[in-house]
Amino acid sequence: DTAGKAHIGYMDETNGILKYATNTTGSWIITNVDTVGVIGLWNSLAFDASGHAHISYLDFNVDYPYELLKYATNSSGAWEVTIVDDSHTADDYNSIALDASGHAHISYLDAVNYDLKYATNASGAWVITTVDSNGEVGGFSYLALDSKGHAHISYYDNWYAALKYATNESGSWVTTTVDRNEYAGFTTSLALDSKGHAHISYFEGYHIELRYATNASGSWVITTVDSDGWVGYESSIKLDTNDKAHISYHDISRGDLKYATNKSGKWVTTRVASSGDVGWCTTLALDASNKAHISYDDETNGILCYTTNASGKWVTTTVEDGGPNSSIALDAAGRIHISYGYST
Repeated sequence: DTAGKAHIGYMDETNGILKYATNTTGSWIITNVDTVGVIGLWNSLAFDASGHAHISYLDFNVDYPYELLKYATNSSGAWEVTIVDDSHTADDYNSIALDASGHAHISYLDAVNYDLKYATNASGAWVITTVDSNGEVGGFSYLALDSKGHAHISYYDNWYAALKYATNESGSWVTTTVDRNEYAGFTTSLALDSKGHAHISYFEGYHIELRYATNASGSWVITTVDSDGWVGYESSIKLDTNDKAHISYHDISRGDLKYATNKSGKWVTTRVASSGDVGWCTTLALDASNKAHISYDDETNGILCYTTNASGKWVTTTVEDGGPNSSIALDAAGRIHISYGYST
């Protein structure tokens, strides 16, 4: 928030429950969100205009390895949990965004049919749509909504090992292959600029590098951001108030958390954390002053970490024992919220 307080939803790895944590009081206060099943894996968090939390996540207690897609919100004042997709086909990353009315929109992988799915409760009930079923698609999806509430999704095409992009801004779903290089899009993140153009950070697995693609010019332009070692896996991108990109990502070669931005007109990379094997499953949010707030997993110590440069230098806090798959967001008041879960 404006005082730099954080709110976190996450999975308790030991007990297999989804939790929520906040440090608004000056210390971390932890609450259980969902204790039914083995849940919290692959979760995503968003906040509505009233400051209520909305979390999409997987419950893999049933028919493992194919999970139920679930949704939790505290908009009523208490946590309420709903099963979004009970077909036992959900798997992999899911991504949630809220429209202006506070309705949820979720992208996720149907791992049985290997399709990209999209679910929304905008009508008052959950409606599920197949966005792309051409081959084996839908992994590592990330969803954002434009100012008109249209969905934009980046995702991985497993069949062609390529990065794809889908949007329904025309009234129907249109899909595009953005990068056909081998294993391009093996983990993606997407942000929309003030004009609704897409900016995607992603891992390109053939050259083992962090790439950035945008259609801001009217056609897709691809740039290599960092190729120093094996870098770019599980990146997270956000745009500042000037539509400049900021990306947090993992350096697998060195086990470090890195951060890149093109706010100066060229890409500048920074090594944020380098003690042990850190930076897994990193996600990024920017505050109103364009300061970075990053959640990440410290694999060496098995803890969730939160770091920010809001003070002018990077300051890191340990939240609690936990695992990867974090998702960070700011609410309308500028408060910081993070969700994460453990994955084997």
